[in-house]
Amino acid sequence: MFFHIPVMVQQVIENLITRKAGIYVDCTIGGGGHSQKIIENIYPQGWLIGFDQDIEALEFTREKLTNYQDKVVLVKTNFVDLEIVLYSLGFTKVSGIFFDLGISSHQVDTSARGLSFSKASLLDMRMDLSQKVDACYIINHYSEKELTEIFSRYGQERYSRSLARLIVKERKKNSLKTTDQLAQLIVNFYAKHKKSRWRIHPATKVFQAIRIEVNKELLVLENALPQAIKLLEPKGRIGVISYHSLEDRVVKNTFREWEKKEIIDQYGYGLRRLFKKPIYPENEEIRQNPRARSAKLRFAEKVYGKEVSEK
Repeated sequence: MFFHIPVMVQQVIENLITRKAGIYVDCTIGGGGHSQKIIENIYPQGWLIGFDQDIEALEFTREKLTNYQDKVVLVKTNFVDLEIVLYSLGFTKVSGIFFDLGISSHQVDTSARGLSFSKASLLDMRMDLSQKVDACYIINHYSEKELTEIFSRYGQERYSRSLARLIVKERKKNSLKTTDQLAQLIVNFYAKHKKSRWRIHPATKVFQAIRIEVNKELLVLENALPQAIKLLEPKGRIGVISYHSLEDRVVKNTFREWEKKEIIDQYGYGLRRLFKKPIYPENEEIRQNPRARSAKLRFAEKVYGKEVSEK
């Protein structure tokens, strides 16, 4: 069963939906938690378009939204193709676009995905299981320099160079194929060098870095956000939930950059952030769903150029 607890659902609905007859896009449909609430609020006047590159998530959500299927379109795709896919479906402008950048509880808890070091499984980490490059390939084929770079850039790992050197040395003896092999190697490094005081598991940052590299997450996000902004109709809104500082920085900087441009299309429309600072989950939500603790929600609205300059 595909299980995922959606984060800040009420805040998303309140800020995303501006009219019931609109077209709304959930770029990361996952288990359908946010999408179900969106379609419940706009049906039967509005349309919901859902994207996900995980076929398991799509099939689960398709069944979940059966009662609304006449106004729901689900597409297996990466949201980097947002503009092309929407145009091919006949949608040139939309009322709202939403991204939940977190990986689902189902994906984390499914050992075959290799996303967690709490369970022994094959190093995989692909969101789209049809793609060729997985975590095992990266760990066993990337050079020491390449590993150092991704551990530093995507994991902000203090000991990136030392860990990369250790991995390259270890894989010469035996290939590193499982999550527990890699996690234990990192734990042993920390323990050996008396770096035993840690607030999070020593492998957390390296695993995050590898996952981002496998799925090209930041590059995809950087390319998708401008597409989403262009697709919005006047007064249309874009919302993004991010879970770590690298993602949030991309979202924040993109919103700021487009807000500074008084004209972003030939009709003279610009972007205005609804909130200068992100929205965070309430304490009660974090208590019920600890994985929500790092979530940040940002929203922006497409407005006429003069409204941007007069804010």
